[in-house]
Amino acid sequence: MEWIIFGVVLLGVVLIALPPIKVFKGQLDGLTSKRRVIVHIALFFGLIGVTALTAPHVLGAGISAGDAATLELFKSAAAFGYIGAALSTGLSALGAGIAVAAAAPAAIGAISENPKNLGKSLIFVALGEGVAIYGLLISILILNNIPTLA
Repeated sequence: MEWIIFGVVLLGVVLIALPPIKVFKGQLDGLTSKRRVIVHIALFFGLIGVTALTAPHVLGAGISAGDAATLELFKSAAAFGYIGAALSTGLSALGAGIAVAAAAPAAIGAISENPKNLGKSLIFVALGEGVAIYGLLISILILNNIPTLA
């Protein structure tokens, strides 16, 4: 049973990773790359949906509790906690990537025109990276507050 779960997860990772590969290599035109990005986003949220539906059964499989309703509540709370932690990390890293992608070329241009602008321009690039660190911090806080029956 563990190999089946591992295979399904591996298949999901491969399906998510395949669509944007040619887009990032620059081998596709605009319309095809838009379609691939849309497929990538759809697969990502589809895998999150499947995880949300199956995670309560997987997470609480080895836990025995006296009350079945309490066990179901624990499993759904833990599942949504894991999904929330994953979303806070992933989306904050995506936002930080967008911010750095906009700030870094402008910083390089400003430094090439006037080398004295190095300190000022690096601050803006670092502020974009701070978004990812805040998302990681939030996910750590979420993971620390997931209920356990131990």
